[in-house]
Amino acid sequence: MAQTAAHLVERVIPWVPTRQWVVSVPVPLRYWMASSQDLTAQVHTIIRTAIGQYYVHQAVTRGVPRDQVQPGSVTFIQRFGSAINLNLHFHCVFLEGVYLDRTEAGLNPRFVKAEPPSDADITKILQKISHRVIRKLRRLGYLEAGIEAAVATGYDPLLDNEPELARAMAASVKQRIAFGEHAGEKVRRIGSGFGYEGERPELTGPRCASVNGFSLHANTNIPAHRRDQFERLIRDTARGAVSLERHTEDDHGDLVYMFTRPWSDGTTGIKLSPLELLEKLAAIVPLPRVHLVRYGGCLAPHSTLRAAIIPTLRQQGVDGDKAKTGTPPTGIGAGCWAAYLIWIWPPVLFADVAHCGSLPPSPMSR
Repeated sequence: MAQTAAHLVERVIPWVPTRQWVVSVPVPLRYWMASSQDLTAQVHTIIRTAIGQYYVHQAVTRGVPRDQVQPGSVTFIQRFGSAINLNLHFHCVFLEGVYLDRTEAGLNPRFVKAEPPSDADITKILQKISHRVIRKLRRLGYLEAGIEAAVATGYDPLLDNEPELARAMAASVKQRIAFGEHAGEKVRRIGSGFGYEGERPELTGPRCASVNGFSLHANTNIPAHRRDQFERLIRDTARGAVSLERHTEDDHGDLVYMFTRPWSDGTTGIKLSPLELLEKLAAIVPLPRVHLVRYGGCLAPHSTLRAAIIPTLRQQGVDGDKAKTGTPPTGIGAGCWAAYLIWIWPPVLFADVAHCGSLPPSPMSR
């Protein structure tokens, strides 16, 4: 988590405004994507393209040639929810604008800042994502074709090949138990609220919309100069599924997992037996050879603009002759664990530790 955040902040994301777009999908689609690398990639492409087109369109309306601009994004695919349940969703960090390619003129790319999206923009983008994903699911055979309603066909390759894993994933995505003495029951919750059973209040807010089981939240934006805020955002989106600090064992041998904040119905945590915890962990383990961090647009590995827009050596904390000669920094990004420790913890704790190369200061300490 900290290593990924340090790498992105120091080496990848340019010093421009950014915005996080969080996209959630209907429950059946979470299960289908969790068991299919190809479907996850196709849904992510639809989401990234729809949001990227919004930024490109803004630049085009200002007279910028469409074929010379590129948006940029880094997407974190999270497979888990706060209750250690299977909940595959997307955290997309987009540059708040596009880069204009001026290579033919012998100039560096220029950043064209976009205006923040309005609630109407959010609704339009989410409607586009929903329509395109449902159309894709019909073509792939997950949903019935030829009828207006989105009806599942029963197509489930994982159930045919790995029935026990499919059973665990299906139960996890519905927050139920698949095996053991509580099989078929809902996960035991801790705490009680004021809502009645079955009530699901829909909370609305700025730049937040939902339709057809899809939801989009895009109200988190970071100014270009607040790299400390940006690193905290990346650490949050790149975090692991389970926090050991919130995990305890009660007197009966059950495992209690508390949430960072209560749910809308008042639930503050869940209670699992050791077997049930293993079942939940098995359901959220990523498939083999699946990348959970994906780069798009001008930040993609093969983009011709990436080398010209990433943070400069001076922005990475390298100064003096090394910045002038282009000598890359050591420590962060070079895999030095002493450097990572100093990066994460307050420098005073490591006052006697030998300095590791040319270590840039952590934005978290600025």
